[in-house]
Amino acid sequence: MELGVTLTEALTALQNMALPTALRTSRWVYPLVNAGHILGLALLFGAILSFDLRLLGLWRDEPIRPLARILLPVAVSGLSLSLFTGLLLFSVSAAKYAATPLFQVKLLLILAAVANALLLRRAADWTLAQVPEMAMNSARLRLAGGLSLLLWLAVILCGRFLAYI
Repeated sequence: MELGVTLTEALTALQNMALPTALRTSRWVYPLVNAGHILGLALLFGAILSFDLRLLGLWRDEPIRPLARILLPVAVSGLSLSLFTGLLLFSVSAAKYAATPLFQVKLLLILAAVANALLLRRAADWTLAQVPEMAMNSARLRLAGGLSLLLWLAVILCGRFLAYI
């Protein structure tokens, strides 16, 4: 997918702003932002992994509701940190990243993973799973958990591959 001249100019202007330039030229700031991105991913994926494994049927004796109350805020915090630091990392070479098909795939995977989580929260099976005596592992919950794991792993792999392009 080729970028239009206007978008390319806007992305070039973005990467030439003071903050992205400082990130590019600083010996310490870029690695710290990168470490923040990794911390966000660790929080996000650590919480998602535990929760999705429960949705897939592990630890059936553990109710979903208390796990959700603990793990979902951790995942949202990790996602927020990852998005913030990811935008900073993107700004350093915005035009290059935006034109890279792998980066575009990564964005689509993030959207799909977030949509999967939001759709799960609206599903009837999710509501039933919140009631301890009704708690179950329906096919819908297992599908959402498995899909979530696959999507977030794919996001992480795309991000790692991007570092070597």
